[in-house]
Amino acid sequence: MAVDRVLPMIPADRIFIATNSIQASAVMEKLPDIPKENIILEPLFKDTAAAIGFAAVIVSEIYPDSVMVVLASDHLIKDEESFRDSIRTAVNTAESEKAIVTLGIRPSYPETGFGYLKVGVPLKKVKGCTTMQEGVDKHFVTIGQPAVVEAFCEKPKLEVAQQYLNSGNYLWNSGMFIFKLAVMMDAFKRLMPQHYKILKEIKALGIEKRNEKNKTLKALFEKFTKISIDFGIMERFEKTYVVPVDFGWNDVGSYTALEELLPHNENNTVVQGTEIAELNSKENIIISTTGKKVSLLGIEGLVVVETADNILICNKSEVQNIKQLITNSKSNL
Repeated sequence: MAVDRVLPMIPADRIFIATNSIQASAVMEKLPDIPKENIILEPLFKDTAAAIGFAAVIVSEIYPDSVMVVLASDHLIKDEESFRDSIRTAVNTAESEKAIVTLGIRPSYPETGFGYLKVGVPLKKVKGCTTMQEGVDKHFVTIGQPAVVEAFCEKPKLEVAQQYLNSGNYLWNSGMFIFKLAVMMDAFKRLMPQHYKILKEIKALGIEKRNEKNKTLKALFEKFTKISIDFGIMERFEKTYVVPVDFGWNDVGSYTALEELLPHNENNTVVQGTEIAELNSKENIIISTTGKKVSLLGIEGLVVVETADNILICNKSEVQNIKQLITNSKSNL
């Protein structure tokens, strides 16, 4: 779906998939029109700064003066034409301003599981370029109009998220990034010099950087500090802009996201992979990978995930802490 929504604006041979060897065969099977050489295999998981830098090195050798658009494969978008219009706006802004641009989602509720962007001074189009608008309230957000990112905000508590929503000048951080390759590499050089040094060494490997089993490539990836592109570059870059958007976005980042994507039964419960029996129960999310029947009595607002070796039961308000639960469980083994 992620590939299909960009194909109307870019040919398949200019689409690259960054993944790993575990998923590579499935990616190639699902996307036969993407050239095999456009599948970028990362030897290790080192977060988005390393992943984007590695991809930028490879793409820059093929399309050296291009704009790179980084999109996630787990996002769902309802209005795909509006999405493409937003990407075009972001690309034009990245080119004319030598900026790094992101898309910011207009929040529809006080979500605590997303990072937020505080929107600053908006820009306006002037003969193909952009300039700051004088005399405009810097907290005025217009869908489709690029603006300065005034601050990156961490995942907030509920009361803070509500304040963000009420203010009108905060957007959800979508994790989509648009930039000229030269601009991003310069940002690595100045803001993440250690990453830049490693990327230069990776580039020097020549064709072997495309071999994820290469021992030198793996050793170089080991040297990467595990850090996101947000922390490493976006928050410190001098020209970070955002295009505010509202095209029906969902990053499927938690189990509660399924409530927007899957049908509900008569009790407003989402059921996937099994059958359930409910009595005095409603508004739950039930998922099974084994098909074992799940019975609910007097249960409301819970997430139940049943697999072959584990059962998760949690309140919907706690889904963002699942990763912490897993980490704590492993540390206690």
